[in-house]
Amino acid sequence: MTTSNVYRTRPDEAPKTGKQAHDASADRLRLVEQLCFALYTATNAVTRTYRPLLRSIGLTYPQYLVMMALWEHDSATLTELAMRLNLPLHGLSPVAGRLQQQGLLERHRGTTDRRITRISLTRLGRALETDAARAQHEVVSRSQLSPAALAQVRDELHDLTERLTSTT
Repeated sequence: MTTSNVYRTRPDEAPKTGKQAHDASADRLRLVEQLCFALYTATNAVTRTYRPLLRSIGLTYPQYLVMMALWEHDSATLTELAMRLNLPLHGLSPVAGRLQQQGLLERHRGTTDRRITRISLTRLGRALETDAARAQHEVVSRSQLSPAALAQVRDELHDLTERLTSTT
């Protein structure tokens, strides 16, 4: 069995009855039948593909996510970034700190409320977007998905996330 077939089910199988149906329901507990496993392995594959490309520009994947959010909308609070990235605030703060040490972003205390810290890109941080875009294009190319197929997978994953998070 090829690697690409390991993760696929056989839609041509006839429905099962009686003991076969019970056995079929047990088959759903097989690792390759699990949505969570398919998402987990796909996420790992994407992250592994990004890792050396991002390393070459001095970013980790979590740092890349923060930078992407800031390239899209520069100047945000940590709370705003955490919400946009769907990450816990306590996990985001150290990432932002490392990006600040690298000279890619800076923190500014609010003028009306000193408890609020805004984060914005530095000139160096803005300039890094071009290199990051090249890395992103390389990952898309390696996926071998057409633009339409890539958009469909992405949109379905966003929809799945919305459905799962709206029911909790």
